[in-house]
Amino acid sequence: MARPSYHPGTFALGEALGHSTPLARLLQLARESQARFAAVSPLLPPGLREAVRPGPLDDEGWQLLVAHGAAAAKLRQLLPRLEAALQAGGWQGTPIKVRIQPKS
Repeated sequence: MARPSYHPGTFALGEALGHSTPLARLLQLARESQARFAAVSPLLPPGLREAVRPGPLDDEGWQLLVAHGAAAAKLRQLLPRLEAALQAGGWQGTPIKVRIQPKS
């Protein structure tokens, strides 16, 4: 299989991640955010699930991004249940934060 041609001095994304510790860490956090969302999304009512997507994960917590204020209010009511599901899945002590960020 022929390799695609790149401009000199550039890397394919996979190569760049292999050469950069910060980028590899960013990819790891993005994958963990997706895994957490996969664990909690079945607990969301169908109408709410469409308005929520996984957000960034950092030392201060994990963000769930919602499309509008009504979804944020409902999601905040469900946080204890979602946090319990995460703890049962082995994710300890990282609070969930809700942020309104309409889909673009």
